[in-house]
Amino acid sequence: MVKVALFVRLEAKPGKEKEVERFLLSGLPLVEEEPATTAWFGIRLGPSTFGIFDAFPDEAGRQAHLSGKVAAALMANAADLFAEPPSIEEVDVLAAKLPG
Repeated sequence: MVKVALFVRLEAKPGKEKEVERFLLSGLPLVEEEPATTAWFGIRLGPSTFGIFDAFPDEAGRQAHLSGKVAAALMANAADLFAEPPSIEEVDVLAAKLPG
């Protein structure tokens, strides 16, 4: 069961939309290595607006993800890819339906 999550809003710099898309696709293999990341989604909200939504069973899982490889790559590439710093919101999951 998931109880906490992150919602990260990303605004691509003009002309960097495809690079942001590739960046999000490259994150999937990294989060597959994180046992406490129950669900992870790289999403597109608009032509230049992207996001990440991921969910965890507890705060320890969320913190492990925030100190993991995807978060490090996000911050390392932020100045090149994004028009503004990523907006990272810690949220509580009230209800969820997951497979299995």
